[in-house]
Amino acid sequence: MSYLVDSHCHLDCLKLDDTENLASILEQARAKGIKHFLSIGVSKDNAETVCAIAAAHSDVHCTVGIHPLDLMDKEPVMLDWLLQAIDRPKVVAIGETGLDLYYQPETVKAQQASFELHLEAARLTGKPVVIHTRQARALTIDILKQANLRQAGVLHCFTEDWEMAKQALDLGYYISFSGIVTFRNADTLRDVAKKIPNDRILVETDSPYLAPVPYRGQSNLPIYVKDVAEFVAQLRGESFESFAEKTTNNFYRLFPLAKLIS
Repeated sequence: MSYLVDSHCHLDCLKLDDTENLASILEQARAKGIKHFLSIGVSKDNAETVCAIAAAHSDVHCTVGIHPLDLMDKEPVMLDWLLQAIDRPKVVAIGETGLDLYYQPETVKAQQASFELHLEAARLTGKPVVIHTRQARALTIDILKQANLRQAGVLHCFTEDWEMAKQALDLGYYISFSGIVTFRNADTLRDVAKKIPNDRILVETDSPYLAPVPYRGQSNLPIYVKDVAEFVAQLRGESFESFAEKTTNNFYRLFPLAKLIS
């Protein structure tokens, strides 16, 4: 059986009720062949939460970082805090961090300072970086070039063009696709997905956001990473089994600390 990894999900943001809890949601995904989950940190407030979720589930690892849209009216991120926060069991990467000039172009200076600080933490620790970028192509690439990280990272939930993807690939980064690639108006993104090298492509849900077709409009769940993988595999003319194996191997190559205990 071919296994998958949900390389980017926000497990602490899932809307749970009396009939469905996180354990049951993860179990449903496992039953469909999803063997590993990367729970993403986005703020100081949720750092403890994502670490606790990872500690409670053997097949969940996590990241810690400050999302570029979580900087408004808050104290600047301090390097000492970040280094201490990421130096915990099961924290395998830094982020998500990056730039979002679609929603908050007015905070670009604060976003850039935070992004550069996260990249400095990556340089000091050797941990890869999970990057959010939206309508900030040139600035994102310029900052990554200046950082010149050996271990690089991933541009998650990629929505940009092939030129940006190629520049990121040339710098050693991976590209991850979410349910957006299945959307009706995502032709340009589908063209990018066809071109990404076999050893640099990942899949994710970004759960609970951006559910793929045919679940669009519903809460996105980790189980739906299989729908994303099946769609992209068909797009690339590959078998699901081959594509699943490649993306899983890519995940462990990028995040070597994400080791499962058998």
